[in-house]
Amino acid sequence: MAGSRKNELRALFGGGLAPGAEPAPETKSVPVDEARAPSIMPNAVGRSSSGAVKAMGLSLNAMSREVEEARILRQALSEGERIVTIHPDKIDSSFVEDRLRLDDEDDEDLATLVDSIRESGQQVPVLLRHHPDKPGHYQTAYGHRRIRAASRLGIEVKAIVRTLSNDELVLAQGKENAERRNLSFIERAVFAKNLLAYGFDRKVIGDALSVQKSELSRLLQVVDAVPDAVIRAIGAAPKAGRERWMKLGELLGSEAGQSSAGEETQSDAFRMSGSDERFQRLFDRLSKPQKKAPVEPVPLTDRNGKVFAHLRMEGKTRRIEFATVVDASFVDDAAKALVQQYNAFLAKPARRKG
Repeated sequence: MAGSRKNELRALFGGGLAPGAEPAPETKSVPVDEARAPSIMPNAVGRSSSGAVKAMGLSLNAMSREVEEARILRQALSEGERIVTIHPDKIDSSFVEDRLRLDDEDDEDLATLVDSIRESGQQVPVLLRHHPDKPGHYQTAYGHRRIRAASRLGIEVKAIVRTLSNDELVLAQGKENAERRNLSFIERAVFAKNLLAYGFDRKVIGDALSVQKSELSRLLQVVDAVPDAVIRAIGAAPKAGRERWMKLGELLGSEAGQSSAGEETQSDAFRMSGSDERFQRLFDRLSKPQKKAPVEPVPLTDRNGKVFAHLRMEGKTRRIEFATVVDASFVDDAAKALVQQYNAFLAKPARRKG
């Protein structure tokens, strides 16, 4: 299996094509300076097989991903797509957020992607459209991480520029997330919520996320149950699924839960933890039984305003505690009077049983 994939990669990245495929014409790479006049792209498949194999790594999963990327590139070239080079400063992200990033922090494997592109170049182009509101700029349909990696390296981005409607853009964006690096559950929920806020039809949202109507409803249910500030504080939390996020939403349903969550998310230990650990820390804290604040005793005062006793109420228990200065004979008389008063209370018609 691994050998056949390597052979296919050698054919794809070495300039060869699978049987029956038409070779793409070779062109030269020219940086794009004009918004509406992109230059014809380089022959991106004309890269040595050793560089491609070295970039994709040794695992079968990485190998499969590279084969899929090469297939996409080959298809684009065979269909006459032009690949251009664009400076990252001219490329904006999609108008709909899908990834959860805290304080612009990078995801864990961006550094690996940066190293791969530094060593072997950008193997697969990103997909862009002309920015609808900023002449000379572009908007990303997919390839956000490749663009960020190129920006880190200070190099231009290889891209395919298409005319895309908003629906087509988010469908392409969702397709990339499904095929390349799956969104976590909460990221998918946030993506769905954002698309809904932009007025997209639920059918389009379901297609973008590759989910049925029932699953889409569950995604929206979760993201509505958990405050956005808490989601942002936790981040993607890839190991946490729908049930745990739903339970977290229930725990945040009370004022006490929200107050406790605010304290936890502001702690240094929370902020220094990874996303999954942040979720677990908050979940564990809110899952512990909340201690009720003790009820303050009610003071009983004499005619001069001096406290001679306290009425304490703890749960269903009630008790009177007399001050030490109170004469013992008064306490005896008070106990007898209390018995008489209670019997009189029970004798009232409204209190009689039957």
